[in-house]
Amino acid sequence: MYTKKIADLRINDVPEAGGKNASLGEMISALKPLGVNVPDGFITTATAFRYFIKEGKVKTKNKTVALGDFIKNTLSGLDTKNISDLAKRGKLIREAIKSAKMPEDLAKEIVAGYKEMEKQYFKNVDVAVRSSATAEDLPGASFAGQQETYLNIRGEKMLLDAVQRCFASLFTNRAISYRQDKGFDHLSVALSAGIQKMIRSDIGVSGVMFTLDTESGFKDTVLINGVWGLGEMIVQGEVIPDEFLVYKPFLQDADERRQRDADLVPIISKKIGKKDRKMIYAKGSKPTEVVKVSLDDQHKFVISDKEILILAKWGKLIEGHYSKVHNCWTPMDIEWAKDGQTNKLYIVQARPETVMAQKDFSKIKEYKRKEEGKMIIKGASVGSQIATGRAHIIMDVKDITKFKKGEVLVTDMTDPDWEPIMKIASAIVTDKGGRTSHAAIVSRELGIPCIVGSETATEKIKNGQILTVDTTGSEGYVFDGALKFEIVEHNIKDIGKTKVKISMNIGTPDTAFEKSFIPNEGVGLAREEFIIASDIGIHPNALIDYKKLKLQSKKSKEIKKIIDVIDERTAGYADKKQFYVDKLAYGIGKIGAAFFPKKVIVRFSDFKTNEYRQLVGGDLYEPHEENPMIGWRGASRYYHSSFAEAFSLEVKAIKKVREEMGLTNVEVMIPMCRTIEEGKRVMELLEKNGLSRSSGIKVYVMCEIPTNVILADEFLDVFDGMSIGSNDLTQFTLGIDRDGNERIRSISNENDESVKKLISLVIKRCKIRGKYIGICGQAPSDYPEFAEFIAREGIEAMSLNPDSVIKTMMMLSKKNL
Repeated sequence: MYTKKIADLRINDVPEAGGKNASLGEMISALKPLGVNVPDGFITTATAFRYFIKEGKVKTKNKTVALGDFIKNTLSGLDTKNISDLAKRGKLIREAIKSAKMPEDLAKEIVAGYKEMEKQYFKNVDVAVRSSATAEDLPGASFAGQQETYLNIRGEKMLLDAVQRCFASLFTNRAISYRQDKGFDHLSVALSAGIQKMIRSDIGVSGVMFTLDTESGFKDTVLINGVWGLGEMIVQGEVIPDEFLVYKPFLQDADERRQRDADLVPIISKKIGKKDRKMIYAKGSKPTEVVKVSLDDQHKFVISDKEILILAKWGKLIEGHYSKVHNCWTPMDIEWAKDGQTNKLYIVQARPETVMAQKDFSKIKEYKRKEEGKMIIKGASVGSQIATGRAHIIMDVKDITKFKKGEVLVTDMTDPDWEPIMKIASAIVTDKGGRTSHAAIVSRELGIPCIVGSETATEKIKNGQILTVDTTGSEGYVFDGALKFEIVEHNIKDIGKTKVKISMNIGTPDTAFEKSFIPNEGVGLAREEFIIASDIGIHPNALIDYKKLKLQSKKSKEIKKIIDVIDERTAGYADKKQFYVDKLAYGIGKIGAAFFPKKVIVRFSDFKTNEYRQLVGGDLYEPHEENPMIGWRGASRYYHSSFAEAFSLEVKAIKKVREEMGLTNVEVMIPMCRTIEEGKRVMELLEKNGLSRSSGIKVYVMCEIPTNVILADEFLDVFDGMSIGSNDLTQFTLGIDRDGNERIRSISNENDESVKKLISLVIKRCKIRGKYIGICGQAPSDYPEFAEFIAREGIEAMSLNPDSVIKTMMMLSKKNL
């Protein structure tokens, strides 16, 4: 009556077991036979909680009253905006519940359930006691983190105390505030305590998994976070976890992929976190303690590629099952653990994700900052918004009563006790935490911009300082002052069709998922330079020559500085060249996955010598040129003896994306190919490095210098098509350096007749030859009349900056182009 075995529960038992516990029983029943490991145990029912609230007594000044009446009276007339009053009332209720005597028959039944677990496992078995509310994990109300979990509970006395504390946690300040704001009656919600066998993740690994991208809502990926030790460190934001992304569609037929795809590894991103501490079981009176992580473990990924794929497959299975149960797509928020004794993986909780699942993807809201400003700090961005407000630095939850609506909350980290003020903040900035920390999860649900893991926000931001918080990119930025911005909303349903294929230019991979919701025909230009500059930051030759430079560093302070940076950035990689390949492949893979199966054209690196010198170690390898724009760049680098090995790393990255990840929609493009001979030499290099045309890959050439037009047929004999780079074609046709003198830059632009004549000619030649012809330069994004011109000339595809796609499509569709 008062307890049930978890294995006997099903999803429709939420009224008695709460969302989390009912979900555990559902998974044991439906998914354990499919290989998903879920630890067993038992629960106290909602009936048990209500019985406790009815029978429990609390002494007041005048008389002894039932707990239920005491709770009702204490919460009467509550205003959740009055933080100090909320805290006072919440504490009174919690103390009353913890001090009330548990009915004897209820206590006996809980002890009997524990003894059954001792028979199954061992005497004084360690258990986790998790709170599961009957109103949680519902559409529109996740109740995430509202109640407490108690870990490493051992013995009958400790268990009964933990269960009673769980009951009390139904009335934490944040839970009271959340229920009241969501319109739930406090006494209509009950709590079920789940008593579950502890997985020894204290000497293993813990993590969180989402079956979608939490920032954009992109549904074809599984996001996995992991840390050493117990998972509370992720939720509390104490450490930045390792982060892994897996392309979900390539998991669905994994058992059927026999020969060619047998070794497919659709991991499209791996980022090592800052895991300098971990939570473990304590030996003293406290159940847990936080200890330092060794330097070696800080530089290791917490799980292997094989384990990443196992978890991702489980995530897909869980999502698929719950989508059938709810008769609609149900992305999941899942907690997992790896037992350090057995090395087995387990799913310890699963609940529906409640924010992105309700998003209307037919509407696109764009935030555009219209001013530059002084950047103070940066970190991982949550949400895609811009907000301004006055900074309020709070380092202790006891000070939250001073916080005012519309301020920017700046703090070390948050936990559920901070939620009453988080909902009135214009933005949140934390020193610690990752994208699955408490601050990030709650900010998403509240729909406010948040920056986590900034490391120094509380040091560099001044209390009372006016700030602009911009989370529209992969990195979030905090600027000094209130910068101007605008919000533009588009309805995809209002956009007409075009005859010309409209694709996008994508720079940073971290915005690819979000941009994929804009109507498109794929990516006409993905630039490797953004990935190399932001995710790698090291000259490829410095990685190739790492061992030689390490020897030289003993005698040279400058080279030692380079080695120190390389060691820091490539932590965990013994093979420094593989670091370059992997980082480049993950960036490309993320873009390829975001738009799969649509064509994604990746341009091999097109840094100029002055830009390569900005990379760590660049000065050792790059010559000084008077005009790098017309110097050693593009194809001429690839076959040169001083760069050929570096180019081979780029080719290996493309091979990894196409052959290991399975993203065969990724194709490549050669920039700045000056002669037919150069084109042939680069094609030979591709073949030599294993990127054969027999694999089905298309290789295009940029049309950006007049020779590409004059000898169009000869170039088309070598390549599969052309993409017009209007920026460079204009500068080389008119003799105007686009990075040069302001006095001559305004003479002309891409609308010049000479440029348009060349473009018209090359479009005709490509069409006659039946080869691809597109444009990826800036011109059609900047000049509507130019976009109309190339459309009328019959160009096959137009690749635009993301912020120009919708307006250009609307213009072209009206003209039936």
